[in-house]
Amino acid sequence: MSGNSAFSASDLTAGYDKHVALWDLTFSIPCGRLVGIAGPNGAGKSTLLKAALGIVKPLSGHIQFFEKPASEMLQRVAYVPQRGSIDWDFPITVFEVVLMGRYNKMGMFRFTRSADKKAVSDALEKVGLAPYASRHISELSGGQQQRLFLARALVQDADLYLMDEPFQGLDLATEKLWIQILKKLVVKEKTILVVHHDLHTLREYFDSLILLNNRLVAYGKTEEVLTEKNLLLTFGKQDTLYEEVKKLSLKQYEGLR
Repeated sequence: MSGNSAFSASDLTAGYDKHVALWDLTFSIPCGRLVGIAGPNGAGKSTLLKAALGIVKPLSGHIQFFEKPASEMLQRVAYVPQRGSIDWDFPITVFEVVLMGRYNKMGMFRFTRSADKKAVSDALEKVGLAPYASRHISELSGGQQQRLFLARALVQDADLYLMDEPFQGLDLATEKLWIQILKKLVVKEKTILVVHHDLHTLREYFDSLILLNNRLVAYGKTEEVLTEKNLLLTFGKQDTLYEEVKKLSLKQYEGLR
């Protein structure tokens, strides 16, 4: 199965109003990969996921999931949005948010079975939110809110996971725990795309990388993509990220000697 494409973009150009965030992207990701998406602010990372989900309409080109039009395969996809995009005052409990991840398995009338309740309870236990199941979502801290949507994605049991900065607000120990969970999903041939901002952990976390700066700078195996040349093409020299690139490149060089 790993030879088949789980996510592919062909001549994709997308943006908002008159602003083009992505320009002429073409790539294909096989099934069973954990892929990091990295780039500076405004590079089009979130736009790529939103275009795939139909939230943003491509200006040209198209995206496919499992070699079919993305719009036809959304039932096989789980999405973790940025925490800041959610209305946390909406009247809903922690348990009910995670239960939404089971809707595709519950049928037209969304009758909640014992299996659905158990799946939700197990997911909440796994992310440390079981004691908060009956609470309103606004009562959660930032890190807890982020874990809530990771739990919802888990109960969907999807084949493709699209995650927009899912580790934002998490402490390092929780972040590393979640990476281990994601890697276990990949072993089961799940495919996961993660928008990620921490350059230091790209090599440790992901087997493949997409580097974006409105255009596709590079895509491939992490050890092949994560070079000084590609990082400089992606992030440039205009801000403090350049210093991080230099440190990362130096560490890589010293590790090869």
